[in-house]
Amino acid sequence: MNVTSYTIEGAEGRSIPIDITSPETGSKGLLVIFVHGFKGFKDWGTHSLTAEYFAERGFDFLKFNFSHAGISANSTNGMFDDLNAFSLNTFSKELFDLDQVITFASSGRSFPSPDHIFIIGHSLGGAISVIQTAEDKRIDKLVTWASVSNLRNLWSNEQEEAWRKNGTLYIHNTRTNQQMPLSIEILEDLNHHSERLDVLNAARSVEKPWLIVHGDADTSIAPEQAHELNRQQELARILLIEGGDHVFGGRHPWTEKALPEKLKEACDATVDFLKG
Repeated sequence: MNVTSYTIEGAEGRSIPIDITSPETGSKGLLVIFVHGFKGFKDWGTHSLTAEYFAERGFDFLKFNFSHAGISANSTNGMFDDLNAFSLNTFSKELFDLDQVITFASSGRSFPSPDHIFIIGHSLGGAISVIQTAEDKRIDKLVTWASVSNLRNLWSNEQEEAWRKNGTLYIHNTRTNQQMPLSIEILEDLNHHSERLDVLNAARSVEKPWLIVHGDADTSIAPEQAHELNRQQELARILLIEGGDHVFGGRHPWTEKALPEKLKEACDATVDFLKG
């Protein structure tokens, strides 16, 4: 595999690190852009192995960190070492970042402009990808893995009440044992841009082929959210992975040389869909 790295400017001038894994035989003009989720990052667990899997099947696979993901270039072991940036993230900033990545990828400045652009969004990255695809004609196909269907369901009413009172909500990261702060800015963003950030409304506007993949044993984002997305868009196809959890059997770090069984099932179905 050939891996190249780039850095572009994202929201509020912060950096977006990018890497692209390409087939050894060269680009075939098929670009997958992978959009990570909440508390995710481009080098989490199985993501690099997933990139290799797609490159072996003729795709260029681009993965990136959102500008406010909270992980710097100096981070070790996947620790979030820029919690201030993390706290100031918003959905609109992530949409800006994704648009910047697509513009960079399609420009032809650093590598040949792809013939087709495909998006794979995981979890919260799935919701961001749905909104972007509804707005962006450059995207040819959409795949969502374990996607969120409603941004307002990410926290309880009690959490929101305390959040507004205190100005900050702390989310415990069980993997790193960090208390990760979210400023009130994310709530204000959701209220000020409520129409644009309505994922179900965006789903109804998606005009590109769309595959919805979800594990039926996902306890983080209930499989019903996949069905809810599917009900908004009758042209979308849905695949439930039997026994699949929120990350399809992955974890961080991932030291094995093969993809977990359920993730490979999701990848196989995704490749068939993108090439179909």
